[in-house]
Amino acid sequence: MALKKRGYVVAEVTVKAEKSLAGGHPWIYNTDVKSLDAEVNDGDIVDVVSSRGKYLGSGFYNSNSKIRIRVISKNANDRFDEAFFERRIRYAWEYRKTVMCDDLDCCRIIFGEADTFPGLTVDKFHDILVTQTLSLGIELRKDIIFPLLVKVLEEDGIAIRGIFERNDVRVRELEGMQQGKGYYPLADRPLPEKTDVIISENGIKYRVDYENGQKTGFFLDQKYNRAALARIAREKKVLDCFTHTGSFAMNAVMGGAAHVCAVDISEEAIEMARKNAALNGIENKMEFKCANVFDLLSEMTGREGYDLIILDPPAFTKSRATIESAIRGYKEINLRAMKLLPIGGYLATCSCSHFMTEQLFEKMLRDAALDAHVSLRRIEYRQQSPDHPVLYNVPETEYLKFYLFQVV
Repeated sequence: MALKKRGYVVAEVTVKAEKSLAGGHPWIYNTDVKSLDAEVNDGDIVDVVSSRGKYLGSGFYNSNSKIRIRVISKNANDRFDEAFFERRIRYAWEYRKTVMCDDLDCCRIIFGEADTFPGLTVDKFHDILVTQTLSLGIELRKDIIFPLLVKVLEEDGIAIRGIFERNDVRVRELEGMQQGKGYYPLADRPLPEKTDVIISENGIKYRVDYENGQKTGFFLDQKYNRAALARIAREKKVLDCFTHTGSFAMNAVMGGAAHVCAVDISEEAIEMARKNAALNGIENKMEFKCANVFDLLSEMTGREGYDLIILDPPAFTKSRATIESAIRGYKEINLRAMKLLPIGGYLATCSCSHFMTEQLFEKMLRDAALDAHVSLRRIEYRQQSPDHPVLYNVPETEYLKFYLFQVV
């Protein structure tokens, strides 16, 4: 058998898995692996075949995970050596250079399955790369992949000072890996002394704490949505709810807003937003408020005079089991915002949950508008920025929804 000569263990899978792979999805679940023709170590690459012996692809095997095999190639001629991973990194970087309009001081370089690096995230914050590794197959090959990331970028004139690993997430334990965070040692350079860096996005500076900040330290996926918000903020009185780093609020200020109030329940977030505003010399143009957004919107009346409200909450659901409660939460804040806005006012509203689909979110918005006795005129519908690409055959890559409306 030709596959035997490749030297990889062969995994036979069900018809269900075969159809899923043919449709473009790279995951094979534990219940769909029928047999292995030899013992295999977790993290090793296996060749996947149908019940008729047809080659379907090759991927990382892990007996600890419900996602038993993560397919990384459907080319039987591929050899998974250094040259293979370097090609994949170059593809990813060339794509970012094309779609990010040369504004590459901060961007996502690797977006997991969307770049055929299952379970790997790599964010570039100026001269620091921050990684998160959620699959064992990548973990066992990071000594190949990480230096290659630096090589590819530096050959393009992009200096990299260090790589910081943000592996402090519980899902690693489900893959049989330990949690942790810290600098990855690069052989040819000392470890950086600090764990923060200043980036520039849309002409606005942010100090990113990539050791302790959420996810990898900063949410890069709203970049162009922030710019879209700035375009309609001129001379508006703006309320930015769930401000976090102050990013939407500061884009509104830069867009010429008359007044901006940034709100978050976290005192740390408010302090971070305040420092970012100071970094840009605009703290005197902003108001900062530490409050529960649900309570604040309930207590406010239209007399506050806001004519642009931004709702960018954290994900209210991370599983299908909690979708109904999430819908109630989204509806509550959107309903209250719609009631506060005058006719002619503007609403920017978001959801960053994959499970809260576009269809569910739009139904929620229609229901909220009906209860608020208003109509919504849609200005724009947007998604995550293109450095977080969506693969149509992998719905898990599609998660961010961003809407701009006028209340009419």
